[in-house]
Amino acid sequence: MRQYELVERVKTYDPDADEALINRAYVFSMQAHGSQKRASGDPYFSHPIEVAGILTDLHLDDETIATAILHDTIEDTVATQEQIEKIFGTSVARMVDGVTKLSKIEAQTENERAAENLRKFLLAMSDDIRVLLVKLADRLHNMRTLHHIPNPDKRRRIARETMEIYAPLAERIGMYEFMKEMQTLAFQQLEPDAYESIVKRLEQLKAGGGDQIARIGSGIRMLLGRAGIPAEVSGREKHPYSIWRKMAERHISFEQLSDIMAFRVIVADTAECYRALGIIHQKWPMVPGRFKDYISTPKRNGYRSLHTAVIHSEKMRIEIQLRSAEMHAEAEHGLAAHWAYKSRGAKPDHQVSWIRDLVEILDHADTPEEVLEHTRMAMYQDRIFAFTPTGELIQLPKGATAVDFAYAVHTDVGDQTVGAKINGRVVPLRTQIQNGDQVQILRSKAQEPEPNWLNFVTTGKAKAAIRRFVRHKEREESIALGRKFYDEIVGRVPARLGPDACAAAIKRLNLADTDALMEAIATRRLSDAQVMEALMPGSGGDEAIARPAQREPISIRGLTPGVAFALAACCSPVPGDRIVGLRNPGSAVEVHTIDCPALADGVDADWVDLSWGDGSDGAAARLQVIIKNEVGALGVMAGIFGAQRANIVNLTLVHRDGSFHTFHITVEVHDLHHLMRILAALRAADAVSYAERLSSPSR
Repeated sequence: MRQYELVERVKTYDPDADEALINRAYVFSMQAHGSQKRASGDPYFSHPIEVAGILTDLHLDDETIATAILHDTIEDTVATQEQIEKIFGTSVARMVDGVTKLSKIEAQTENERAAENLRKFLLAMSDDIRVLLVKLADRLHNMRTLHHIPNPDKRRRIARETMEIYAPLAERIGMYEFMKEMQTLAFQQLEPDAYESIVKRLEQLKAGGGDQIARIGSGIRMLLGRAGIPAEVSGREKHPYSIWRKMAERHISFEQLSDIMAFRVIVADTAECYRALGIIHQKWPMVPGRFKDYISTPKRNGYRSLHTAVIHSEKMRIEIQLRSAEMHAEAEHGLAAHWAYKSRGAKPDHQVSWIRDLVEILDHADTPEEVLEHTRMAMYQDRIFAFTPTGELIQLPKGATAVDFAYAVHTDVGDQTVGAKINGRVVPLRTQIQNGDQVQILRSKAQEPEPNWLNFVTTGKAKAAIRRFVRHKEREESIALGRKFYDEIVGRVPARLGPDACAAAIKRLNLADTDALMEAIATRRLSDAQVMEALMPGSGGDEAIARPAQREPISIRGLTPGVAFALAACCSPVPGDRIVGLRNPGSAVEVHTIDCPALADGVDADWVDLSWGDGSDGAAARLQVIIKNEVGALGVMAGIFGAQRANIVNLTLVHRDGSFHTFHITVEVHDLHHLMRILAALRAADAVSYAERLSSPSR
């Protein structure tokens, strides 16, 4: 495309476009790329011009067109961002830099570099969505010319990257035409045999059916015309990747697919969409479960349309989409269509909320793997729609739970969740939400996120918030426990320490501050001998290893089980038991009863004498109960737990021998005395043959 042709294309839809800006970009890019060639043998400069041409089809503004022309200059030439900013302005320079960031992401490389580039790109994209539009056009043109690359492994890598990153990005902002073409071109490279087979079947179907698509489309148009609804109707076969995916998901052959044809009906406005739908359903029976109303509840990317499937008079299923002209523009080009409908130079008012969610996740993610995991999760998952009690629409991925819903409303709502009602009924927090559910979240300011929520939440936003809280809580409680260990270590130093001893020890150990020292002690990243040596040089020798007995047990009162310390599953200690702790490097202190058989395996760990502390309350005990196989026996056993105010957490039938049934039961108790009362009551019941505390987990 020549320089004047590109300018003329922009001027046709934007007469006020900055012609000089586009001309400067054209000349600058042509000179910067110089004699560079593409794999096809064409001058490299032809690529950015074709990308700009794709964007003119979307009627994008002059700054975006200039960015497209310049998008490879920083990465592939000696041009710098400072040069571009000086010649073309801050906005263009920032967008060119943002596009460059995404160019460095590799789909299969989950490392810090990929995560950091993705982080920077998402931040740039959240500031100006045009960055993404340019990058998608760039990738689309690269896919159109992919066959020129001689290396098949490189072609497959680019195709896989397109399928895993760029096609989902296009779908998330509603650019379905971009998405479909990318998927088809990538599918052709990744599964060439399947692609060829489906294309051949489609050609055979078209030859056998003659003008079937035109005939059905004409019939729909005439049906609506007789009802006084002028409509534009177009039909097509579904694209090969869509067909292949349905075959894989449903485990069916090509011949078993019943809705290969799809028709699009474009009418004047929303009211006529619904009128046309009614007329179509009166004429042909609807396929149950296939009607979707994306006008009253748009997709998260803004997509609006009515979808239905009917059994046509030609004895076949067809899919029909009904929409207005404006909806159609948005459906084809998504967010980009807003530039055609809004005043020139203004950002589109339809912002992409999933990008904002991702930016929030980036602020809280701890590792590069978390960044990539949550980003792909937000891009790939299918969506469901649920409502708050006030009617606000919340969109979530399939499989999302009540806790995911709470975090989607607001992070504070998620943190304070204590319960949930779905359609007016109280449900467990792990309950999966279905399309159309009304969800009410029950909150308490005293509530905090629970680590076990991570076992069932699905959204990146919920996972990031819970992990952030757990990390904060772990550090806070590790520091508190470390202070108790520190006091015990100080008591074993052979002489009194001066007021500056701790500060000097921190310096010798190259730690940041007192909190870092306490955390290192609690998690045993530092041994007691190392700490003693740092506090008083010369005191951490062999005699420190053969240490004297503790002066008094260390209290774990006020610390949360599962955070700074973990109650061992083998003996399930409860308040009142004599307990010891095993400290292994880098992990929480493991608490056992003093007579636990598993302690024999902990010879390499550091043993610590622990106590529950006054007022410690609550733990789970494990019992083995054998009851008689008679009517009402199970009810008697359950009644005893109820009378003793003990909540059964888990109950498993482990053995049945005709006359007796053996159960393993996990029950919440206040302390050892509470547990003894329960056991005494069980043993006194005639229906119970045996009741004892389990000292090791069942195998």
